[in-house]
Amino acid sequence: MENADIGRMGEEAAVRYLEEKGYRIERRNFRAERGEIDVIAWSSEGCLVFVEVKTRSLDGFGGPEAAVNRKKQDQMARTAGAFMESIGYEGEIRFDIISIILQHGKLKSIRHMEDAFF
Repeated sequence: MENADIGRMGEEAAVRYLEEKGYRIERRNFRAERGEIDVIAWSSEGCLVFVEVKTRSLDGFGGPEAAVNRKKQDQMARTAGAFMESIGYEGEIRFDIISIILQHGKLKSIRHMEDAFF
């Protein structure tokens, strides 16, 4: 399976998971400048949540979330700022990471880290 396919499968699983938890999906794959945010959603409490989805096909060296380093966090913050500016939003925000492990193309585990950084 190609990395792009694995990523798409993980993102689909993350969106289903968020919707089941009562989140309303606002945008997917939002791009600004050199950044991208996988999923932007509203929590049931009305918080705007920027979600990085990390998917791996095997649970090898640490969880997928370990790939969200400081550079990626800064990039997400800049991209989130561009999105907020585009909709005129100045309320509460949060950065989450959803870590997904696939095994043989099937969802093995999903981990949601709320307020993962900043």
